[in-house]
Amino acid sequence: MMEKLICPSMMCADFSNLKKEVELLDSAGVDVFHMDIMDGNFVPNFGMGLQDFELVRKTTEKQVDVHLMIQNPDKYVEKFIDLGADIIYIHPEADIQPARTLDIIRQKGKKTGIAINPGTSLEMVTELLTLVDYFMVMTVNPGFAGQKYLEYVNEKIIKIVELSKVYDYKVMVDGAISPEKVSELSAFGVEGFVLGTSALFGKKQTYKEIVKQLKNN
Repeated sequence: MMEKLICPSMMCADFSNLKKEVELLDSAGVDVFHMDIMDGNFVPNFGMGLQDFELVRKTTEKQVDVHLMIQNPDKYVEKFIDLGADIIYIHPEADIQPARTLDIIRQKGKKTGIAINPGTSLEMVTELLTLVDYFMVMTVNPGFAGQKYLEYVNEKIIKIVELSKVYDYKVMVDGAISPEKVSELSAFGVEGFVLGTSALFGKKQTYKEIVKQLKNN
């Protein structure tokens, strides 16, 4: 069985003590810190800021990704590369030339990622798969925490996992991912899990206890 990548969604962390949250999560054994950047346009909410990203990046040596839920991500990828992002996700439907943007990320020595919304078809992004290191499937409509998992996305996830055997990318999921969903989707072949309030934050257990259980489940 492949090792699960546990990726805390930092927009769900306690912002009154963000540095301490990063330190606790780091020592708990998470794999990638997930940073949502939203513009209030592509999705109906505003996300984390540059200062938040910089603090997380300075506090951990683990990988930090950035999920650009914004229009025209090509205008900002180099900014986040300069700030130290290891993986950059774009939404192809928000970019006029997504292949060019992904190529820029690769040329800068960073890992490329695409994210697709529940209503985005797999066919729309098939031509990009040779350029992708990570393929993240949104299992809720993006923008807000605390939504319900959309079961109809599972069929698409299974197809994306099958294609990963050809294109050699990691399959990730983001949105209402509970411990039960980690087990279910891991059995499908999903490798990475972006976790918020459904599995990680606001629980009675420590981060270390939760991460250990999720990785061993």
